[in-house]
Amino acid sequence: MVLDVRSWLGEQVRARVVGPDAPTRHAELFDTDEPGWFADDAPIRRVHADASMFVGGLRALLFQSLHPLAMAGVAQHSDYRRDPWGRLQRTADFLAATTFGPASQAQRAVDRVHRVHRHVVGVASDGEPYAANDPHLLEWVHIAELDSFLAAHDRYGETPLVGDERDRYVADAAVVARALGVVEPPETEARLRRRLEAFRPELRGTREARAAARYLLFQPPLPLAARAPYGLIAAAAVALMPAWTRPPLRLPWLPVSEAVALRPAGELVTRTLRWATT
Repeated sequence: MVLDVRSWLGEQVRARVVGPDAPTRHAELFDTDEPGWFADDAPIRRVHADASMFVGGLRALLFQSLHPLAMAGVAQHSDYRRDPWGRLQRTADFLAATTFGPASQAQRAVDRVHRVHRHVVGVASDGEPYAANDPHLLEWVHIAELDSFLAAHDRYGETPLVGDERDRYVADAAVVARALGVVEPPETEARLRRRLEAFRPELRGTREARAAARYLLFQPPLPLAARAPYGLIAAAAVALMPAWTRPPLRLPWLPVSEAVALRPAGELVTRTLRWATT
């Protein structure tokens, strides 16, 4: 019975995150002798394989929305409302291909992003033009993801990074960032923190960002049975957001409740997901 529940839950997660062709895609990425971009023991593989990525990924979307130009591109060109699972699957596939796949699949994933980004151009609501392939915006998306994945792995990862593993993870991620077009991405955690601070003056809450946060946190397209675990993931993601990001997105800040209730809940849901998918 336990195995049946574990198998069912694992299949449900993989169907949502990978898509209906999960076995075929798994074979393309893992059943090959072609080397990938990273060694088997690279820190990026440990972080990106962990169930904490469910929390980190949602936190990254909230954090990234604070840049008005990045958010304008999402609001005007993304189909996250009409096809949220498709967007999740494309993002998950990119991470899987670049982190675990053979070099040819990793490069193919990067090329696909470049093709899509060529069409993501426009003007934000304040009249400022944007382009998704702008190296500056690409850097913001990259460092917001990196900070989010690290924060989630520190809190909920099975084996958190220690010592120089943290810098090695940032350096690993820089390989992917450069392939995407980021100019001089950070290669140490200290440099990552400095770059995040440098972006602070550009960040603010916009109507589009707040609408996206409401949708992600309170209106996910999920069956009733999945609402409760998703709610725990969402609460854990919000709890990892820096205090200064809460007011612009109108997110609550309840430090005592987050420490007493949300952290154990986040640990429970990530342990459950890890149990189901490994």
